[in-house]
Amino acid sequence: MENLVLDVIATGIGATAVMDVWGFSQRRFFSVPSLDYALVGRALLWLRHGKWVHCPIMSTPPHKGETFVGWLIHYVTGIVFAALLIMLTGKTWLYQPTLAPALLTGMLTLCFPFFIMQPMLGFGIAAAKTASPARARLRSLMTHLVFGMGLYFTALVLSWLK
Repeated sequence: MENLVLDVIATGIGATAVMDVWGFSQRRFFSVPSLDYALVGRALLWLRHGKWVHCPIMSTPPHKGETFVGWLIHYVTGIVFAALLIMLTGKTWLYQPTLAPALLTGMLTLCFPFFIMQPMLGFGIAAAKTASPARARLRSLMTHLVFGMGLYFTALVLSWLK
């Protein structure tokens, strides 16, 4: 059980790191902006003050520790999504990973930004209130598919190390 928990945590962290490398590469080589996780931290820290929706988050005053909280929640969310994949597929997937469940998980995780985070940040459901909703949705889809690839590749590497 202990190894299973550590492997799920490692898979979530690895997949999230793969997604972050994708985002950094997009920004560095193609000038594609990515989400500033400090804004996620800001939104979450403002929950304590009863502020659930921002119009948009950039107009909400910064909160001390928002960058740390944003990045922490980003990685914790990756771990939770990895755990959900294992709960749905069984622990065997973790040691004999296949691509389809990982990609499907990546696609399903789109529900979180589309219906929770983007509305909370003031960007509307599925980025409807952004300057280019279709482009934002496509970028989110690509990023979450990369997360799914990260789940697969991280589990594959872990299985080779066993």
